[in-house]
Amino acid sequence: MPELATEIERLNLVIEIGGMPVRVLTTDPDFLAMLHDRYAGFVSSSEHAEIEFDVDLRPPGPSDPNAPVSVTQHLGKWTFERGDFRAEWKPASRTGLIRQTANPYSIDAVLRIVHTLVLARQGGFLMHSASAIRNGKAFLFAGVSEAGKTTISRLAPPDATLLTDEISYVRQQGSGYVAFGTPFTGELAKLGENVSAPIAALYLLAKGSENRIDPIPPGEATRSLLANLLFFAEDEELVQSTFHSAFEFVSRVPVSRLTFVPDARVWELIG
Repeated sequence: MPELATEIERLNLVIEIGGMPVRVLTTDPDFLAMLHDRYAGFVSSSEHAEIEFDVDLRPPGPSDPNAPVSVTQHLGKWTFERGDFRAEWKPASRTGLIRQTANPYSIDAVLRIVHTLVLARQGGFLMHSASAIRNGKAFLFAGVSEAGKTTISRLAPPDATLLTDEISYVRQQGSGYVAFGTPFTGELAKLGENVSAPIAALYLLAKGSENRIDPIPPGEATRSLLANLLFFAEDEELVQSTFHSAFEFVSRVPVSRLTFVPDARVWELIG
């Protein structure tokens, strides 16, 4: 008599970033352990999840994580594609499927994409910027590559809590905005703390021969903010929402240019 096939156990963990829990399901215990390590501090014990992704692990093969990302929507289903993964997400059912090899980078990209889509409808966004909390307030530091995001993070004093050195998570709350810690790392390769605080200011970074803060006009502030936002979707409605979010943010949060010498004394101007 043939043996009955046993059902493979589905393992899961909940990754909570920005107050939004996402459940990831897999049948591979090694992959689950890797996710536990990768998102340490952001793994939640909550039974509730806003979104649930099944991960279908493929055998190792040629892939290109530097390939362009495609994010499209058709008949209520989003499709995310890059050289190293393909994912589908249905907002109505809050479920999705990720096909990738057993690496931490593909799912990292999927999480960034899905968070940008959710935040776009809520007036928030992900932004290329470092951020930290000091004296109960959050400060964002944005700029092009080499502008100093990693440097300003490395120079932070002991009384500052690093939220991220690479990707800031901004959520609208009441008449203001809140910054959350993220596990999305830059050169420091250090996960942010899983805490949050109201945003007091956004600084556009520039290296110079002295430490100073200069106000900038709203138009320039908005253009600079838009240039630093993470947004992947080919969707006119969400593009318009993101533009609106940028204008709203600039109207409510002070935006200044922070010129600084790579020295810890710059933090005397902050907080």
